[in-house]
Amino acid sequence: MTTEKTFEKDKQMDYMTPWGPFRRLVGLRDRMEQLTQPWPGFHGLASEEEESLRRGWVPPVDVRETPHVIEVTAELPGIDPADVVVSVQGNVLTIRGERSYEEAKEDETLHRIERNYGRFERSFTLPRSVNYERIGASFKDGVLTVQVPKREEAKPKAIKIDIDTSS
Repeated sequence: MTTEKTFEKDKQMDYMTPWGPFRRLVGLRDRMEQLTQPWPGFHGLASEEEESLRRGWVPPVDVRETPHVIEVTAELPGIDPADVVVSVQGNVLTIRGERSYEEAKEDETLHRIERNYGRFERSFTLPRSVNYERIGASFKDGVLTVQVPKREEAKPKAIKIDIDTSS
């Protein structure tokens, strides 16, 4: 009975969905994956990051390194900065947070939901050459930037060497 209702719903939404030869197969695959998901409330032994990967909500991140700093930039559009936590434990930098699901209002119907919602967590191993006490972060226009400065002894130094050419 549930399957019939689902197919009826698919037929009603056909006018809103671009045609694709494998669209119905993808829907079938999604339904099959639902059967293999753990039951509600079961979290298993997966880490938060593995759980985020399984759910498909992993914010994109760039990691850059200059001679003076390691910079981690994460795209977090639509997320309140108060819902983001940046922490360092040992030599692991972790960014975690949550994007809340926006419920449909009483007078509207959602036809397509492509944005990801829920908790996320990203972790990065830092080199031992960074200054953990001076890590800073900023959040502007949905982009989180974490600056991890390097210790002075880790920064490259240019040493001028005089070469004797008299011989």
